[in-house]
Amino acid sequence: MIVYSASKKGFIDDVMKNRIDQKIYSVYQEKIGRTSISEQNSWKNSMMYMSNVLLQSNIPDDVNIAIEYQVPNTGKRVDFIIAGVNEQEEESVIIIELKQWSEVEKTNKDGVVKTFVGGGLRNLTHPSYQAWTYALLIKEYNETVRDENIQLYPCAYLHNYSRSESYNSILDPFYKEYLDKAPSFLRDDSVKLSNFIKKYIKKGDQKDILYRIDNGRIKPSKSLGEQIGSMLDGNKEFFMIEDQKVVYEELKELSEQIGDGQKKTVIIKGGPGTGKSVIAINLLVELINEYQYNAQYVTRNAAPRQVYSALLKGYRTKSFIDNLFKGSGSYIDIENNYFDCLIVDEAHRLNERSGLFYKGENQIKEIINASKLSIFFIDEAQRVTMRDKGSVEEIKYWANINNSAVYEMELSSQFRCNGSDGYLAWLDNLLGIRETANPILDTKEFDFRVFDNPKELRDIIVKKNKINNKSRILAGYCWEWPSDKRDDTNYHDIQIPKYDFSISWNLEKDGLAWIIQEHSINEAGCIHTSQGLELDYVGVIIGDDLRFENGKIITDVTKRADSDQSVRGWKKGFKENRAETEILVDEIIRNTYRTLLTRGMKGCYVYCTDEALSNYIKRQIL
Repeated sequence: MIVYSASKKGFIDDVMKNRIDQKIYSVYQEKIGRTSISEQNSWKNSMMYMSNVLLQSNIPDDVNIAIEYQVPNTGKRVDFIIAGVNEQEEESVIIIELKQWSEVEKTNKDGVVKTFVGGGLRNLTHPSYQAWTYALLIKEYNETVRDENIQLYPCAYLHNYSRSESYNSILDPFYKEYLDKAPSFLRDDSVKLSNFIKKYIKKGDQKDILYRIDNGRIKPSKSLGEQIGSMLDGNKEFFMIEDQKVVYEELKELSEQIGDGQKKTVIIKGGPGTGKSVIAINLLVELINEYQYNAQYVTRNAAPRQVYSALLKGYRTKSFIDNLFKGSGSYIDIENNYFDCLIVDEAHRLNERSGLFYKGENQIKEIINASKLSIFFIDEAQRVTMRDKGSVEEIKYWANINNSAVYEMELSSQFRCNGSDGYLAWLDNLLGIRETANPILDTKEFDFRVFDNPKELRDIIVKKNKINNKSRILAGYCWEWPSDKRDDTNYHDIQIPKYDFSISWNLEKDGLAWIIQEHSINEAGCIHTSQGLELDYVGVIIGDDLRFENGKIITDVTKRADSDQSVRGWKKGFKENRAETEILVDEIIRNTYRTLLTRGMKGCYVYCTDEALSNYIKRQIL
């Protein structure tokens, strides 16, 4: 998606007539949503500098300009693009990351600098690293760029950053690797930037390069589970961007301090698809391969562990894999600081006590006690059972009890739902989880559809699944799962008689790795067998526990199946403290559907048993 596009001549004309910021904002507001006054001012300021750069050169007037191009499969956007043809008659694209910074401090973290942003000093990725990774991701995921051999040349332009003795941290040799890949130009380098552009663009864009890129076929993001084996063998499979890179480097720095005698606890907040699991697995591999640390990956939810285990067959022995991926109840009787590092994914799912016999006191306490460095990745809006106790405050409490230093970090870079920050904000607003400025969803940004017939939903999921076996149906837990029918594919638990539709829950014999079995396209998963996993396309059947009545979306725990353990105890809770229990089960149902509706990387299709809810959702999409 491109917010603004024009020829060089048209762009300069818009700048000279002092209308470039309004033009960008009008389309930005339509396609993405409102943005801050500071960002609008930055457009005006930066575009004036880019206009001056282009005016200095004899770059043809018919080269094409794009502003705010969304990097495929992410929520990040390239600031400025110039497209044309180079001396070898190759189609060429210059990628320019624009920065308003005037001062930068060097850090000891790879590809990370420190600068004053948002009211304080913050660690951020070096602009050259940022531009380089954007180019890598565009080439990897945009098939037009790759198949048609379009050349990409990244760079950064810090037009407020003066070249002086005291402010040259941005060009420090420590960052040479990234400066070589994507040079950074400073305030006084406008001629150098102009020459850089002229080096790669000699002729105009006669073949609509930017249009073809913007409308090119996007390759799905890599599946984390399918890449773990390669990562264990030392291959680099993921390039982390912006806050993902910063968090990863800060975690590496803390891991290097493991022997200093100070217990450390890290809390990392991030919504669906912000890279929590990618960072967790990358760090685990780094700690094992490079540092030789005693480290484990921990989840309360068994589904990711079983899928990873199934996909890692042949890469390592079963005992090695089983020791690498552990359940959250594994640390009850472990001595203090036995592990160097425990990396806890989906910390919001942690319980107080463990197992069938409710052993131990508190899983958070036990994990912090057992490890010198404990890292908790958390999204409190994904707590989906009454036993889920993982929260930021709870982790802080037990860290204090264990005399552990606490570090807090946050992730925002979006890699799920086609990188659509707008979809996630819209979904939270729709479900009443939090109020956002996104009441309407533009489905051009993310493939979201509402079907009136569940058969149509199944048909499109089956069609999408033929591409690469990465599309599945999920459903709210509103239908029973009889214990004596759990391996009978002919017994269809989910019945919607109005449309003569039926489907079975996923088979018990496949375990929590059901989602990668080819025959499971004929089954439906639930929250317990899909949380923590990702698909390309997901079809979600919303049951009667979520309805639209009296002008608002309501929840109804009485429509949950008795076999659903996530709301076990709600009847007793209603008797003892109805008001508190109603709030809790309402949150669980809304969070459950938020989680199911964000499993799809490329698209989400919905059928609602409540026709009023279906009609309401349709009114909220374009």
